[in-house]
Amino acid sequence: MTMHVNWGALVSVLVVSLAVVVGLVLLFGLGLRGIAARDGRSPVPGVALAAVAFAGCAAVIGLGIYVIVS
Repeated sequence: MTMHVNWGALVSVLVVSLAVVVGLVLLFGLGLRGIAARDGRSPVPGVALAAVAFAGCAAVIGLGIYVIVS
């Protein structure tokens, strides 16, 4: 019995996974930066940036779970 690996599909999954992980880390870092921006000035822009960034992270994670389950 021989095993066949679809290398094209494997490379495609690797590239997409790498891009999503880098994007997710950058988005999370942007959220942390938004929270850290509350230094004496009005905290509203930083908190708003953090909320949007963390909501984006949650959306990406939710999409990943949806793709795995379905």
